[in-house]
Amino acid sequence: MPNEANTSSKPMVQITGLQKSYGQVVALQELDLTVPTGEFLTLLGPSGSGKTTLLNLIAGMTSATSGLIWINGRDVTNVAPEKRGLGMVFQNYALMPHMTVFDNIAFPLQIRKMPKAQIRQRVNEALEVIRLPHVANRKPKELSGGQQQRVSIARCLVYKPDLILMDEPLGALDKKLREQMQLEIRRIHTEFGITMLYVTHDQEEALNMSDRIILMNGGAVEQLGTPNNLYFEPRTQFTAEFIGASTLLDATVASAGAPASFVLEGGVISRAILHEPVAAGARGKLLLRPEALRIVPPDEVPPDTNSATGILESSLVTGGTSSHYVKLPSGTTMLVRELTSQKATSIQAGTPVTVTWPDGAGRFLQN
Repeated sequence: MPNEANTSSKPMVQITGLQKSYGQVVALQELDLTVPTGEFLTLLGPSGSGKTTLLNLIAGMTSATSGLIWINGRDVTNVAPEKRGLGMVFQNYALMPHMTVFDNIAFPLQIRKMPKAQIRQRVNEALEVIRLPHVANRKPKELSGGQQQRVSIARCLVYKPDLILMDEPLGALDKKLREQMQLEIRRIHTEFGITMLYVTHDQEEALNMSDRIILMNGGAVEQLGTPNNLYFEPRTQFTAEFIGASTLLDATVASAGAPASFVLEGGVISRAILHEPVAAGARGKLLLRPEALRIVPPDEVPPDTNSATGILESSLVTGGTSSHYVKLPSGTTMLVRELTSQKATSIQAGTPVTVTWPDGAGRFLQN
């Protein structure tokens, strides 16, 4: 069906100095980006961050103010969208309601005037890839939302594009279908090695699916890296807050040793490992991820452990995990997430508790 994974070291997408303005409004600040062949890259960010603008520029749906776009070694900066060798999948499926599934998938091949026998072979192969060979003669209205989106993906795959762009493709689906389709899209990507650029505002979706994530904020790249990089090694407070749940405590560096010592809000003393040089007296935030924290009674705190004492506000049990919200005297609420246990869930709201964490759990983000 689609081309086998391309092991060439040549990048599939190469962008240099790309920028887009509308009058005095800068929608996308100057950007350089390289996307290796076969990568699944997610463009993530809130509304207005520039992610859809970047996708539209790559697709040729809008023209750049400045900069160059290369796809598969070819300068396509001024090339029409249909001649860029890419496919697009949209949130609204964009299927033609009067056509059968077979004819919807066949349409891109028909307008390319491919022989009928080859069209039939390609469409049947595409239906097998999306695991829907039995719906070939149905109309789109007879399919579920997940099935319609799989058909729209098959319509892309059938003409073997160099690159597939997806713009919030799962936004119209409910949570269960969305999770199923995440697995389906990832399966297709892994099986055929197709380069995919995927736009979403959903950070969990991005973390689950991506080889790398480009996090956008205010028309600029906030951080680019693997899901682990962005989650465990955020470089800014925006990244820390946008990617995953977190607690951010006001922090001042007391000593920059190994580990460093910090004075947190409310006078709490904590240690953490510094990931870049900072001077004593530097101010910022100490990032703590909820799964690195533990709750213990105040009289059971292990010696030489980082800790902060507060009041348990509430607990939320979601199957095998429990989320606990602990309000500190400073007013900040810490989020603790751990495996559900009878001991943890038996603590009543309003009870004084202590939150503990190891030295390696904190990450200092300087102001």
